[in-house]
Amino acid sequence: MKYFDFDTEVDEITDASLEKAKTIILSDGLVAFPTETVYGLGANAFSDSAIKKIFEAKGRPQDNPLIVHIAEDYPIDELVEVDYDYIYKLRDAFLPGPLTMVYRSKGKVSPVATCGLGTVGIRIPRSVEARRFLKAVGVPIAAPSANISKHTSPVTAKHVYDDMKGRIPLILDGGKCDGGIESTVLDVTTETPTILRSGLVTYEMIKSVVGRCAYSENKSTDKVRAPGMKYAHYMPSCETALFKREEAAAAQKLYDEYEKSGKTPYFMCDDEMSKIIRGRVLPLGKTAKEIASNLYYRLLEGEGKADIIIAFDVSTGDGIDEGIMNRLTKACRRQV
Repeated sequence: MKYFDFDTEVDEITDASLEKAKTIILSDGLVAFPTETVYGLGANAFSDSAIKKIFEAKGRPQDNPLIVHIAEDYPIDELVEVDYDYIYKLRDAFLPGPLTMVYRSKGKVSPVATCGLGTVGIRIPRSVEARRFLKAVGVPIAAPSANISKHTSPVTAKHVYDDMKGRIPLILDGGKCDGGIESTVLDVTTETPTILRSGLVTYEMIKSVVGRCAYSENKSTDKVRAPGMKYAHYMPSCETALFKREEAAAAQKLYDEYEKSGKTPYFMCDDEMSKIIRGRVLPLGKTAKEIASNLYYRLLEGEGKADIIIAFDVSTGDGIDEGIMNRLTKACRRQV
């Protein structure tokens, strides 16, 4: 990794800070910006040299492609091939919003961003702040989450600063992201739209619009077609453990053992589970949307004060549960 030595600025989103962001982006620099899901680390999607800086700043694997973010009025079909009519139905139903669609690329986006694949993931954020940024810079922006690779994704400007201080020149502060987990990634290069990564746009929602939907098998031997498919992700720096809801007694025993040894354990769970266990709790909320919104925020809060975060699976009955559990399982990959 190359050495970075920036005086990282954190600015509220104003006309002046957006002009500063535009200058940086068009000079092949990096800018962190808020979306409705998490903060992104953005670079000009047409520039090989700019996108290389993303991989360097994050320590990101070189075969893990980036999602390209565009403004609502950007001519998306100049970048991609539209192979099926159902794509237009999905656009009308879910965009702007937390849905990334993976198309066949027309080759205009940098191959560094696509990792040499013939496809590219495109997203139009719903966030007003993200849309202002994209409109101001005037070019498509390749952007993964604005954190060190494998660490928990940031949902505030402070989270970004804690990870990226000195590595990037500018963070645009748009407050806390309300979505909380990354976008759904959907392959639209086949007759049946196929989910590569679950998120806030669910299987049921897609099927209700198109009439069909599938899940990718995501085999370990497959090339990485979208972020979040292969590598470890979302992990806090403290120890973690994930339990099923019916394993509350075993989770409580682990908590008590840590506390007796002089360490500081925390549970992280929804409102229902918090009534069952005894101890310090990082609360996630009640509904699937609340839990998704709070997941990374609580993981990052917990790593600052806990020796271990003891989490439980989520079972609200909402399709968003799949996206939450995808992130939570990877965040708790380092079992005790």
